Amino acid sequence: MTSELFISANPKKISIALTEDKRLMEFQEATQVQPSEGETTGVGPGASYSVGNIYLAKVRKLMPGLNACFVSAGHERDSFLHYLDLGTQFLSLAKYLKQVRSNKKEILPIAKAHIEPELGKEGSIQDLLQQGQEMLVQVVKEPISTKGPRMTCEISFPGRYLVLIPFQDKVSVSSKIKSGAERARLKQVIQSIKPKNFGVIVRTVAEGKRVAELDTEMKVLVGRWEEAISRVSAAKELPVMVYEETSRAVGMLRDLFNPSYENIYVDNEQVFQEVKDYVTLIAPERANIVKQYKGNLPIFDNFDITRQIKSSFGKVVSFKRGAYLIIENTEALHVVDVNSGSRNRNSDGQEANALDVNLGAADELARQLRLRDMGGIIVVDFIDMHLAEDRQKLYERMCENMKQDRARHNILPLSKFGLMQITRQRVRPATEVNIDETCPTCHGKGTIKSSFMFTDVLESKIDMLVNKLNIRSFTLHVHPYVMAYITQGLWSIRRQWQMKYGLGVRIIPSQKLAFLQYEFYDKKGNEIDMKEEIEMK
Repeated sequence: MTSELFISANPKKISIALTEDKRLMEFQEATQVQPSEGETTGVGPGASYSVGNIYLAKVRKLMPGLNACFVSAGHERDSFLHYLDLGTQFLSLAKYLKQVRSNKKEILPIAKAHIEPELGKEGSIQDLLQQGQEMLVQVVKEPISTKGPRMTCEISFPGRYLVLIPFQDKVSVSSKIKSGAERARLKQVIQSIKPKNFGVIVRTVAEGKRVAELDTEMKVLVGRWEEAISRVSAAKELPVMVYEETSRAVGMLRDLFNPSYENIYVDNEQVFQEVKDYVTLIAPERANIVKQYKGNLPIFDNFDITRQIKSSFGKVVSFKRGAYLIIENTEALHVVDVNSGSRNRNSDGQEANALDVNLGAADELARQLRLRDMGGIIVVDFIDMHLAEDRQKLYERMCENMKQDRARHNILPLSKFGLMQITRQRVRPATEVNIDETCPTCHGKGTIKSSFMFTDVLESKIDMLVNKLNIRSFTLHVHPYVMAYITQGLWSIRRQWQMKYGLGVRIIPSQKLAFLQYEFYDKKGNEIDMKEEIEMK
């Protein structure tokens, strides 16, 4: 199996698609908030509460009945923090935080900090915290629906090979590393290079790595802790973000990168450099797989990602000779119904037909869980099967398919009602892509201007850009059918526009656009809003 990663980035949004053998398997989108000058660590209204971000926050409200509290970390809804999420080393962290905040001239090194006794699992949060108290918290679950972020005080800094945990002194090795000799070697190596008062978790990919590689990453992670604490010391107005998790592209690479990657394509120069630097750091011999995409077509269109996105998201997903899944999302769980649809009946009978459809549904469902990042409880209504061996075969197929899933999950065999129950780790909202195309001209009114006048509308926009706004270099994105129309013939409409308004007018087909939809972009990739007033009402 070969994997390829495609990254499309612009000032407003970054999209990441992972394909395995050319088939789309994972897709993530994240909005990019550009902080205003002097607000690089502040928490603005559009801040992104990504897993791993660390905040200096305040206790807003204690909830003794829940043995928890609500913390103000800048989100519109307060963040939730349970007593058990304080962590065993909370007393050490709280004392150190108080020392750092009280003496801003000189930051106390963590190596000189005094380690307090561990916090027991049985205790009351109101005995430890008080309203208005400052806390250092880290996001463990992004805001989902009406809920704010979930926080923890067990601060950690994940890397490719190691996870650094302040105020601990324990070295743990991933249980997936089976060799006793290798586990002992890694423990000995980490003990010799880690600073005092830091704990370390050794990740699976560290197996067989040299001391120099592990030491290099250790220093990077310690540097992130020191940078975060320096921001804690300098913070004036709370809440404030003191550490931001690496970019979504680099973060995904950190968890996903493996030798089977053939290519990593990036269409943005800055993100390309970030990804290139990261791959060079963790796998110098593989740095050449990172390539900057400079084609005229949008990167997802060129590599057939857009078509796969539009066919894979939505309520109804087809998967095998007319069979399809119906996926419904609720606040409490996700519900999936399997239907055979217009599929031809199997000559071996109904039982064989049901098994065949269900096995195909299991393959597609495992892909959909990764693709949409569906978490929580998933209930699947498969087609009824009467034979116990067929139900067992379906359960084993689902378990085998889910082995590729990085998220923690649990699968139960089919119940007597023919339902399969799956739980899957949820740390962020499920990915939703609206594949329905709203008419960009009538906005639901049902009447539009003549399509023959559409090119006249585009030309008026181009004329305004060139002659009134003095923007002479830009790109116009249109539907591929419209692109075919305005480029046909030797004396095409596109050639006429370029002769009249200059060669800075570039036209690109985009599969994501509806038939009479259009978008203008400047040479830096920023969208130019050229909608008519009637469109914006």
